[in-house]
Amino acid sequence: MVWDRGTKNQSPLPTHVQDGARESADTGHARLNELGYKQELKRDLSVLSNFAFSFSIISVLTGVTTLYNTGLTYGGPVSFVYGWLIAGFFTLVVGYSMAEICSSYPTSGGLYYWSAKLAGPRWAPFASWITGWFNIVGQWAVTTSIDYSLAQLIQVIILLATGGKNGGGYEASKYVIIAFHGGILLLHAILNSLPISWLSFFGQLAAAWNVLGVFVLMILIPLVATERASAKFVFTHFNTDNGEGINSRLYIFVLGLLMSQYTLTGYDASAHMTEETKNADKNGPKGIISAIGISIIVGWGYILGITFAVTNIPNLLNPDNDAGGYAIAEIFYQAFKSRYGNGAGGIICLGIVAVAIFFCGMSSITSNSRMAYAFSRDGAMPFSAYWHKVNKQEVPLNAVWLSALVAFCMALTSLGSIVAFQAMVSIATIGLYIAYALPIFFRVTLARKSFTPGPFNLGRYGVLVGWIAVLWVATISVLFSLPVAYPITQETLNYTPVAVGGLLILTVLSWIVSARHWFKGPITNINS
Repeated sequence: MVWDRGTKNQSPLPTHVQDGARESADTGHARLNELGYKQELKRDLSVLSNFAFSFSIISVLTGVTTLYNTGLTYGGPVSFVYGWLIAGFFTLVVGYSMAEICSSYPTSGGLYYWSAKLAGPRWAPFASWITGWFNIVGQWAVTTSIDYSLAQLIQVIILLATGGKNGGGYEASKYVIIAFHGGILLLHAILNSLPISWLSFFGQLAAAWNVLGVFVLMILIPLVATERASAKFVFTHFNTDNGEGINSRLYIFVLGLLMSQYTLTGYDASAHMTEETKNADKNGPKGIISAIGISIIVGWGYILGITFAVTNIPNLLNPDNDAGGYAIAEIFYQAFKSRYGNGAGGIICLGIVAVAIFFCGMSSITSNSRMAYAFSRDGAMPFSAYWHKVNKQEVPLNAVWLSALVAFCMALTSLGSIVAFQAMVSIATIGLYIAYALPIFFRVTLARKSFTPGPFNLGRYGVLVGWIAVLWVATISVLFSLPVAYPITQETLNYTPVAVGGLLILTVLSWIVSARHWFKGPITNINS
């Protein structure tokens, strides 16, 4: 990894742009001018704030808690402990490649802008179109899954607080859950309508809450539990009793990786926040790498701590337990109930997780809105002029509310079919990672010799790291499209390839039928 003292211009610039770049102490602002964009969003974020948005979206308390059932079912402790490290390593590889490109192109457009620049003039519009739509739809799906998971957790907290499933507790219907989801999105939209200084504060609070929450829970839960797992169980037990007709240990382990890889997404937020970050060509890449690295460390600690309180996997997965089959909720509840006679302490611990998920969704809306703002700035979205507007506080207000509305509409599929909803949410992992991989692929192929690095770069290892990143995304795209149960029926079919393939078909068709005639890729606005 190499840090240069400055950036190199890629093309001759108008005199006023060069002068503005020289006069600016903010190298990220100067670089934005070089790329042809004037400053429209308030540049108020420090590297800590930039990091906080990505770290809050990754949110190990959100991802691990939400998909702990999946990990328990497919492999159990071995899938958690080692699968997390494997997914973490390759995620860091992807992150390094993205950070290198971000340093050269620090704009809110992020991935789709990178693809346009790296694919070359001939392919730029199409590359930008495909990457942009995979990115924005993937981001909306991430917000949908985050806030829906919070709505489900709130339902579980209410269930336990009113006596649990076996004690006559209140079980919310799917309509109540979707109402919770809508209320959460409304709060997130309101918070994201505040000036960026307020969002910066909440982002840093969210990062601190995630770190402290992890350390509290990883120590408290196994400490309170009257029965604990042995180190041998935590580090060597492999659960093959998945009840899904899958016997291959390798296949089971692969399916268990989904928990880890789903959690480690959303760090492109640091790129989308660069136009609001000081010295973005340096601090944007730092935000990406530090968010991933710290998440890997604290996430592994959280997984270990919680798994030491696991003693009966079938009971945790049983839909008739007090938490209705929500594994981590059952762990927390039973740990306190077994020691103190009631599970109130466990419910409070679930509240810690719920606050973390709330912050995660808030930061996700922030990232969504900046991507929608940038994509509409280049005319790629219907009614682009409307979504590109910023208010007096330099906040893309319309894009904020659009993102919340789309996330709510995506969640409505859960009312008709949970299978349809899961297919929609599957785009959150695979679709988003495809958007991550596309600019990296163009960087190591079409732009292999022409790419001009920024202050943060990987030197001679950039191409090698890029290829590893692309191959990893291709691998997980296949693995997470495999059937998760046998025999395969309408209920057990993995609809991920259907959802992602459908998005690809729609995006390409819209390009062929319409967009190729008018979309020319990113449009500079320095003179507008």
